[in-house]
Amino acid sequence: MPSPDTLSRFIDKVESNAHDEACEEFYTSDASMQENQGLPRVGRAAHVAREREVLARAKSVSSQCIRPVFVNGDYVVIRWRFRFEWGNGTETVMEELAYQRWEGDRIAAETFFYDPVQRTPRAIVP
Repeated sequence: MPSPDTLSRFIDKVESNAHDEACEEFYTSDASMQENQGLPRVGRAAHVAREREVLARAKSVSSQCIRPVFVNGDYVVIRWRFRFEWGNGTETVMEELAYQRWEGDRIAAETFFYDPVQRTPRAIVP
């Protein structure tokens, strides 16, 4: 079960848009990450690489935890809101629920639930 301090530090790291660093610091080496019941990515190195790939494509990123965060023993549910501004003048705004299983102070398994329509970039409206 994550301590309240660990969970707070994890959320702070993601909200600072250091998604790759959050993976390095808070996931087990063999963690699995799954999106909408798709095939899971396994291994912290794969998670870090994927996060760096997305961050490199983005002109800017905004990450927000929408509280409350739900904790029940080793299980945590976090509602996130992300905004990615891409170099071509489009943006992706999405909300998702992250369902996590923690082993001590590290995430061992995570599944994201979101509407995939949100992933379609749209023109930025001034």
